[in-house]
Amino acid sequence: MANSDIKILVVDDEADIRKVVSLLLQNKGYSVIEASNGAAAIEAVKQDDVDLIIMDIMMPKMSGVEATEKIRELSVAPVLFLTARSLVSDKERAYGSGGDDYVVKPFSSAELLMKVESLVRRYTVYKGKERTDGIISLPGGVEVDLPKRTVTKNGEDPNLRDKESAIFFYLLEHRGNTVEPDVIFEAVWGERALASSANNVTVNILGLRKKLEDDPSNPKIIKTVWGKGYQFV
Repeated sequence: MANSDIKILVVDDEADIRKVVSLLLQNKGYSVIEASNGAAAIEAVKQDDVDLIIMDIMMPKMSGVEATEKIRELSVAPVLFLTARSLVSDKERAYGSGGDDYVVKPFSSAELLMKVESLVRRYTVYKGKERTDGIISLPGGVEVDLPKRTVTKNGEDPNLRDKESAIFFYLLEHRGNTVEPDVIFEAVWGERALASSANNVTVNILGLRKKLEDDPSNPKIIKTVWGKGYQFV
């Protein structure tokens, strides 16, 4: 898919930032639309089929996090947050609202484009594997509602914990790729991985398997690639 076929929504209450980001994306061939606040972003998503949303977090009246929570009812397009804050609690709230990645202001053009290209690549592959109603069916009676970001097993809520859910959707978005535990930790926890971080990931993967797999010792959804990491199959 050519960049010209990719439509990106840029949301920021500061016109100068919207202009800079839009020009950067247009120079790479992307199609760009803009919104100056969260409410306008929601309306834009209702009217346009966008492939990526670049969303400022700190905006008056409706924050980027609040807007993303509403957008998740309408679209599964990835959301890349722009934030001036890098606290772990802020990152957790951003991911919890349905965000996929973030860039801390001030950011470099190279960093922003790298994240944009990665998210667009994942989405254009990933969205082709879902049903038209946004439901993915997995082994063992597991179904994923992408617009709502919910998971059921045999029609019932498996009561995934926040971190279990975040890991599940992160690996789903990287479906087919083997992801190292440290990479998962940094993406989900929003912190630099330490020696003990892999254990935190392992505990949550085991929790996912107990709740979703018919036979947790022989997983069909998230497999272990020994010595490398985990893979959503």
